[in-house]
Amino acid sequence: MPLCLVILIKRYMKRLLLPFACIAFFTGSVNAQDELDSLLNAGSPEGGKETVFATFKTTRVVNAQSIETVKKGVLDFRITHRFGNMLIGTGGNSGAHTLWGFDDSRDIRFSFDYGVTQNLTLGFGRSKMNELLDGTVKWRFLEQTVDNSVPVSIGLFLNAGLTPMREEQVYANVELDSTFQKKFAHRMSYTSQLIIARKFGQRFSLEIVPGYTHRNFVKAFANPNDTSAKDVNDIFSVGMALRLKVSKRVAIVADYFYIASAFRRNNPDYFDPIGIGVEIETGGHVFHINLTNAAGINENNFIPYTTDDWLAGGYKMGFNISRVFTFGNKH
Repeated sequence: MPLCLVILIKRYMKRLLLPFACIAFFTGSVNAQDELDSLLNAGSPEGGKETVFATFKTTRVVNAQSIETVKKGVLDFRITHRFGNMLIGTGGNSGAHTLWGFDDSRDIRFSFDYGVTQNLTLGFGRSKMNELLDGTVKWRFLEQTVDNSVPVSIGLFLNAGLTPMREEQVYANVELDSTFQKKFAHRMSYTSQLIIARKFGQRFSLEIVPGYTHRNFVKAFANPNDTSAKDVNDIFSVGMALRLKVSKRVAIVADYFYIASAFRRNNPDYFDPIGIGVEIETGGHVFHINLTNAAGINENNFIPYTTDDWLAGGYKMGFNISRVFTFGNKH
């Protein structure tokens, strides 16, 4: 092993040991029951070629949207929770003094996603962070086939968000001149993403997620190290997500987003979102526990506003619980 790699491993071993220990604990402590393949759209269309089954197990990886859509006539009710930082606290408290972040709640999101067709899902959610209300559309318009005549699945994800905070919160810490006009549109933000995914065999799946986020109002300020660097309304990003199946009902998932923003790349207060987690199938739902440095759950929050450094202990525990309800004839 190269000397530089040994040095890096020793340097960050203590910081990485705690999160991986937590993931290992939850992996070994849950007794899974039934497969959930029927909850997501999969199989082969009538008269068509057989399509690849369950590239990902749920509609989200950690932070990233997966290629999966909710099956037609099914409502997916999801609760997503992010606790506080495990090793970096606020007010001088950290580690055991905050129960490794469990005393804090950085974000909570309740969402409802309904399968209009086998490949089209409409959703609505509410997040604690910025009091964000969001409406979403996910459309998978191309599916990978077993014979590889179609080598990838491709989908489109659209998100429109509204921040109904009090006006003084929306414009907090911003110096507004006399010509500035406050508008309702300043509360709106949008994200569009293309999801390109492929399943390699029965155990490994990978996807690339290029995206564009627009915020109608930006609290622009100068970077102390570069007075020419300003925050911008438009942010481009490229995400990557993977799923590795380790047993019949347990899989490791991970994702990362590169934020192509000069302001963020030059500002030491911003970091790229990264997450790693475990999916555990437990009867009627998938229990998902993860670690990420992103406080926000919604794309309109975590892409522009990730301000915690994973390597400094700025990762936080999160979990997703999904419960589905079937309406009408499930066949």
